[in-house]
Amino acid sequence: MIEVLPATSDRFQDVSSILAPGKPGSAACWCLSYRIPGPEFNALAGDERPARLRRFAEEGTPPGVIGYVDGEAAGWCSVSPRSGHHRLARSRTIPAVDGVPVWSIICFVVRPPFRRRGLGARLLHGAVDYARASGAPAVEAYPVDPGGGRLSSALAYVGTTGLFESAGFERVVETASKSGGLTRWLMRRNLAAQ
Repeated sequence: MIEVLPATSDRFQDVSSILAPGKPGSAACWCLSYRIPGPEFNALAGDERPARLRRFAEEGTPPGVIGYVDGEAAGWCSVSPRSGHHRLARSRTIPAVDGVPVWSIICFVVRPPFRRRGLGARLLHGAVDYARASGAPAVEAYPVDPGGGRLSSALAYVGTTGLFESAGFERVVETASKSGGLTRWLMRRNLAAQ
């Protein structure tokens, strides 16, 4: 059974088990690189990064969703209001296309034993459901189009245009941002009328 739930502070140990299994302070990003200003991000080290991500959950808006397979934490999807992503809100390479207060899906992480089972798609649907339940009028993402090729697991964290298209997202604009040399697309799914 697969269940996708918001990453509330009481579930934060599960977030840690996905982002840094066995080494709580070791994950390079902790889904903070878009959320906080560069100087703050660069100053955080070791256990400070997971503690900083946890604060978002403690302050009221869980920073994403966790996918559970038969009760075991298996995957993560970072999703929250774009306005709360400091670097993204000011991005020149992934600019806002209008004034709609969208939520942004930034990344996916699926633990190796659970890959290639469709968990990414389930996480995406759970992220959309969470955003909708939280009142988001639309959800955006910034995946790459691999052009029919496979992405390495190191680059798959942004998702693919095909994954998002299969979940009802539409391509809005090709951005100036790159991931693994591939152009990232701004894709959106409107939720207001659904």
